[in-house]
Amino acid sequence: MSEKPIEIEFDNKEVHDKLLDLAKRTQNLRPLMKNIAGIFAYSTEENFKEEGRPDKWVDLAESTKKQRTKQRKWPGQILQVEGKLAASINTYYDNDSAVIGSNLEYAAIHQLGGQAGRNKSVEIPARPYLFLTDNDYDEINHEIQNYLKQE
Repeated sequence: MSEKPIEIEFDNKEVHDKLLDLAKRTQNLRPLMKNIAGIFAYSTEENFKEEGRPDKWVDLAESTKKQRTKQRKWPGQILQVEGKLAASINTYYDNDSAVIGSNLEYAAIHQLGGQAGRNKSVEIPARPYLFLTDNDYDEINHEIQNYLKQE
């Protein structure tokens, strides 16, 4: 597995423009970034709980369900056999950024999808758990507006 972290950047012009404006107007963004990291964390928890938002994740393969049933781990949630992935999610923030991610080796394959297993013979569909909905972006915009009013 590559040592290089996987970066997922959001592409929301309204949020981006407001953050640029904010950067020009203030020096201490840490409280705002803390709130944004909190939105990231809540959104990710909701994604695990709902098994995808707004679109549901691709269901498990029948062979996976059968294997989990044998192990007495099905029925259950798609990405939470033991809950390690969800528990590994951490946020970080500083004055200039808010970040969310996992340090688990297999975290990226579940986020992005791809080949896995022996000889990369199994296709894992993308099940983006690090995903922001339009409502999440609205909440981030709201936090930015509140922060600007205080400045």
